[in-house]
Amino acid sequence: MKLLDVQINKAGYEKDADTIRNINFTLEKGELIGLIGPNGAGKSTTIKTVLGLMENVTGTITFSDQVRYSYLPERPIFYDELTLWEHLDFVASVEGLEQEKYKKFAIELLRTYKLEEHAHQLPATYSKGMQQKAMLLLALITEPDIYIIDEPFIGLDPRAMKLFLTSIEEERKRGAGIIMSTHVLDTAEKVCDRFLLVNNGELAASGTLEEIRTKCNLREASLFDCFHLIAEELVHE
Repeated sequence: MKLLDVQINKAGYEKDADTIRNINFTLEKGELIGLIGPNGAGKSTTIKTVLGLMENVTGTITFSDQVRYSYLPERPIFYDELTLWEHLDFVASVEGLEQEKYKKFAIELLRTYKLEEHAHQLPATYSKGMQQKAMLLLALITEPDIYIIDEPFIGLDPRAMKLFLTSIEEERKRGAGIIMSTHVLDTAEKVCDRFLLVNNGELAASGTLEEIRTKCNLREASLFDCFHLIAEELVHE
């Protein structure tokens, strides 16, 4: 089942100044797509366009009927005056979550991510890793149909990273689709179904790892090796 259809002809921060061009893809139920590319390639602009945050866009972003999404930004964002529990309450209220089920799930998530003792503290006082985990909880609590995740591994220690990967795998089994922008290519290779390689604002390659290997004519290559080969070829065109 298709959850999202993205057809971006062009998009930019200023009128008649394109940042990205010809980026087209779909997201299916239970699918994890890795959005990869060098710094400044257009990954964040692609995400912002999908989220409807760009004004200068030609193309269409179509979510399937009644599909809900959660966005997990690269840099955690919190209300200064709210504790983590108050953030969870706020999200539950906005989304109309059933109170008993929500509170049970929230306590479960807090325990899993070792934040139970910090639930009534301000997230601004947390370490960067704790803040990243708190943002993940706020995304997970709504059980959305789609997760849009920007550089999730920054600030996470190995244990927290494993917890994160376990959580998104469980969400995929539930049927959620995931778009994940990341620089951690070895991890992306292990968990993603397909990849979108963005370079200089355009889609340089897309498909499964096997399809990208075929494009690169490297039968046993890693995603890292394919990424750098394609990037080098584009530099020398």
